[in-house]
Amino acid sequence: MDLVLWRHAEAQEWVEGCDDMARTLTSRGEKQAARMANWLDRQLPEGARILASPSRRTEQTVVALGRKYKLRPELAPGGSVAQLLELVQWPVAKGCVLVVGHQPTLGQTIAQLLALSTTECPVKKGAVWWLRHREREALSQTVVVTVQSPEVL
Repeated sequence: MDLVLWRHAEAQEWVEGCDDMARTLTSRGEKQAARMANWLDRQLPEGARILASPSRRTEQTVVALGRKYKLRPELAPGGSVAQLLELVQWPVAKGCVLVVGHQPTLGQTIAQLLALSTTECPVKKGAVWWLRHREREALSQTVVVTVQSPEVL
């Protein structure tokens, strides 16, 4: 199974009293989303499942990809690693799942799957972490396929 974690691109800063779910991408964020979407479209298999948080900024990010996607409340800010992994059926699902979401959940998921000594891995805005589950010599492994940042594409 491949799990691709895409953090939403740069969004408007949160201010007191503002609806966090309604925050939109900045113009820089729109460019980040377009660059990463262009790269992802070339890399993702045709049948990849695409799931996104229902926040406005994640939906704007995934729309740049131009593929069908589903908004899932489990991926909203404040969601847990357990909710994300259950939703994508890690590690037993077949094929590839792309999740467009938020920090700290994406970073916590990466840290858990890679058995890092820290509880959270930093993930830049607009960046992608591509992880793969495999079985080798009766051992379950998670390997990093690639990490991409929109600034280097």
